[in-house]
Amino acid sequence: MRPLLLLSTLLACLVAQAAPMPFYLWQSRLNGKLTCSQTSPGDGWSKLSGPFSDAGCRQPLHTGPSTKGLAVPKGM
Repeated sequence: MRPLLLLSTLLACLVAQAAPMPFYLWQSRLNGKLTCSQTSPGDGWSKLSGPFSDAGCRQPLHTGPSTKGLAVPKGM
């Protein structure tokens, strides 16, 4: 019973890993100014590009299959 509890706890810790929220480049519809933010600055702003991994919107966030986690054999 104890090894099963330990295994389930370790598995839960691996699954619970979270990544930071990405940044997006926003443009004002009023005057065309740009800002980098994780969420919309409000009405009057449109998402221009993204996602980015840094607060300066310089490093594109590479999206794709995650290499983290447990490997599951095919056929199961």
